[in-house]
Amino acid sequence: MKSLRFAVISLVVVGACAPPPQAKIAAAPPPPIKYIGPEVGLNNSGLDTALVGKLDKIVKTAIEEAVAPGVAIAVGRNGHIAYMKGYGYIDWNQPGSPPVDTNTLYDLASLTKVIATTTLAMILEEAGQLDLNRTVVSYLPEFNSPEKAQITVKQLLTHSGGLEAGANIYTQARGRDQYLYQINARPLEYTPGSSMIYSDWDMILLQLVMERITGKTLDVLANEKIFKPLGMIDTQFQPPIAIRSRIAPTQVDDARGGLLWGTVHDENAWAMGGVAGHAGLFSTAKDLALFSMMILNGGEGVNGVRIVKPPTIARWTARQGKESTRTLGWDSPEGGSSAGQFFSPWSFGHTGFTGTSIWIDPEKDLFVVVLTNRVNPTRNNNRHVQLRRDVADAVQQAVLGARIVNWEAR
Repeated sequence: MKSLRFAVISLVVVGACAPPPQAKIAAAPPPPIKYIGPEVGLNNSGLDTALVGKLDKIVKTAIEEAVAPGVAIAVGRNGHIAYMKGYGYIDWNQPGSPPVDTNTLYDLASLTKVIATTTLAMILEEAGQLDLNRTVVSYLPEFNSPEKAQITVKQLLTHSGGLEAGANIYTQARGRDQYLYQINARPLEYTPGSSMIYSDWDMILLQLVMERITGKTLDVLANEKIFKPLGMIDTQFQPPIAIRSRIAPTQVDDARGGLLWGTVHDENAWAMGGVAGHAGLFSTAKDLALFSMMILNGGEGVNGVRIVKPPTIARWTARQGKESTRTLGWDSPEGGSSAGQFFSPWSFGHTGFTGTSIWIDPEKDLFVVVLTNRVNPTRNNNRHVQLRRDVADAVQQAVLGARIVNWEAR
């Protein structure tokens, strides 16, 4: 027994002293993917804080290059206003011209189409007062030209009703009734529904339809149903002369007495009395930030007031066909647009002739507002086009933890 026990112990000792088998070398683990959570960044928006310096440089350079005397910007994400600032002055040549800030009122031009007219149409449709599939003539019997009899409200919103882009009706017409008569009398550009031409007449007709339905003018409707509920206290048609020092003037128009300061730039909107479905609205970067956050929040303002439901916004801001970038009232990005390279095809926005733009990206919960008076002192200045693209690109590239895709190149 002793010898057996000794043998076992010897074997254990010998085994313990034997060199271990050669271990396999494991592959090095892949480096972790760096991800910065959306809860950090500029004002808890998930935007890189370096964006501030980039925007400052972009806008200040633009003003030095005479894009406009001043610029106002509002950027937001994740339910927060990330950055909002005014640059420069409201005018080039006025002695002691006030500096631009986020409460400076700009002539929005065609942003009127989406901020006021389209949003009101959403509200009225949701309430059952407006039927997009009904013909325009069923609401406006005076719009009775036989070739226009089949134009629908939806075709007005998608700019596919056959109407021309616009004309200088302001040289011969004044007020709503005369404009309706002139638009009805003018020939179509194409068969309704067969193509798309962006037309101011579409939104004027939609304005007249909604005014006929409600018995109220567009400015009263917009204030009651959009601006006042959302706290957009400075957004208005025909701003009073008392706040002129806060308004960025536009063009020098000798036919209308010189510098247009608080008077709508668009001649047809002016001839309609300053309240029109296609132009005439004045607003600030601050107010448009409130509007943008309402859209991204599914129709509910930051103050908790709901003006429209999420499915309505989703349906109205989706492209309506392969042949066009148009949604219902809004536009979506395409090559060379003011949305820049990185706003996806699911984004939507609009521009204004005076040098304004708004772009909203629901995928990234992101908006960018750029306001300028690039038509001061002349409409021949087109330097604002690159400014809007540069701002949009800088904001998209500042989104933390998100993949950047150049949608414009696809």
